[in-house]
Amino acid sequence: MTVAIPRVPTRPTPAVRAGHRQWLALAVLFLPTLLVAVDNTILSFALPAITTALSPSATTLLWMVDAYPLVLAGLLVTMGTIGDRVGSRRLLVVGVTGFGLVSLVATFTTDAVHLVAARALLGFFGAMLMPSTLALVRALFVDRDQRRLALAIWATGFAAGAALGPLVGGALLAHFWWGSVFLVNVPVTALVVVLALFLLPESARVRRGRLDLGGVVLSMAAVVPVVLAVKLVASGGSIAMIATALAVGIGAGVAFVRRARRLAATGREPVLDLRLLASPVLRIAMLANLTTMLALTGLLFFAAQYLQLVLGLGPMRSGVLLLPGFAATVVAGLAAARLARRFPIRVLVPTGLATAAAGYALCVLLGASTGATLLLVAGVLVGAGIGLTETLTNDVVLTAAPVDRAGSASAMSETAYELGAVLGTALLGGVLTAVYRGFVDAPAGPARETLGGAVDTADPTVIESARAAFSLGVDVTAGLGAVILAAMALAAWIVLRRHTRPATSPAAAPAPEPERTAQSHN
Repeated sequence: MTVAIPRVPTRPTPAVRAGHRQWLALAVLFLPTLLVAVDNTILSFALPAITTALSPSATTLLWMVDAYPLVLAGLLVTMGTIGDRVGSRRLLVVGVTGFGLVSLVATFTTDAVHLVAARALLGFFGAMLMPSTLALVRALFVDRDQRRLALAIWATGFAAGAALGPLVGGALLAHFWWGSVFLVNVPVTALVVVLALFLLPESARVRRGRLDLGGVVLSMAAVVPVVLAVKLVASGGSIAMIATALAVGIGAGVAFVRRARRLAATGREPVLDLRLLASPVLRIAMLANLTTMLALTGLLFFAAQYLQLVLGLGPMRSGVLLLPGFAATVVAGLAAARLARRFPIRVLVPTGLATAAAGYALCVLLGASTGATLLLVAGVLVGAGIGLTETLTNDVVLTAAPVDRAGSASAMSETAYELGAVLGTALLGGVLTAVYRGFVDAPAGPARETLGGAVDTADPTVIESARAAFSLGVDVTAGLGAVILAAMALAAWIVLRRHTRPATSPAAAPAPEPERTAQSHN
């Protein structure tokens, strides 16, 4: 008979504290995180230059941004499971090597469609990086206080990469062609491979058995069509196509869940152990991860174009103006470990989400003639809220998962992040594009497709109309983002208040964990 045994939070026993080698290993794990974040933000700032050089349509431009996180999100669960089988370090080295080689190919791409394909391949290899790094953090840092600090440092790789992306991208675009934003990945990947082989510990194969290939296919078939449906809604796709994509995605998702349960019941290993999702706290943590990444990606998508094409600032200056927001993410992430000793997670996570919502609300006030200071302040609020939230939610995810499921749990968390990245561009970027097209006064063609196309016409009347339409699109998009973040803050407060004890803070006891399934026989 199968009996569900809930895990009761207890005070942790003293754990072995990490030494110098573990902290050096963390520095190595920081680099792939930095690499992925730099790649995303550099591309955002290179969009105007890419638009000029390759003349992509608005749809191709969105796919150029989305291809990487879409493929990555679809494969994260699979790669996390593979990491549990072959070892996280081995998977990390393969992923970093492939990432560097594809970046070299993307550097010299001369066609927009080929660049989309290169971004998809980057997503394939990128899917190997994030579950591996997060699982290795779990293995390296057993003491919870040290692990929370390590997670904060690891998470700052996203913010630091986002901060360096505009600066490095601005410098490169000021002196070189747009392909240089991909070339910069190559020496970093080479460095990571060398350091990983010397500093990272060998990771044991904690899970055995054949990989569930059917589950791999179903997981991708569940993720990709749903995101495609969101893109079609935002871009004005036909109802038939939207309904078909949703039906395929939902159907594949249902089939995936049934298959996972059936395999688990017969003693076989599914791609995803659904028991990891038994905890409401774990589920809300992953949903919060999705929402924060949606907010960050959406902000970068419209902020880079707003600063450069509406206010007329250069790439370097635009990057500098967004730098305080990324710095706020780093500071808030590091402060989260200290705050968690004084305040419970049920207070801190909703506070972080509400702070990010306030930043988005400020963006509603942006206009064609608004100064950049308002966007700078909004970016600081959004960054601080994201930094505080994601550090704590990552700790919840890792604490809830058993050691032999660390890769899978990390992959689930990263899947939420990447789905958020896709939705940030697809939903918020799609809404922005739809508003722009609906209100711009320009003839059919590039000027009506994108703001960059309108600026290239050099027609003052068209440019003025395009900037006004884009600013209106930013206002509508920011309002939608503020509502999403506020709703997530409310949901987090309700769930965490119900499922965490008022006197329990993350520093005092482990986060509530999913139920274990014990087998007993009468």
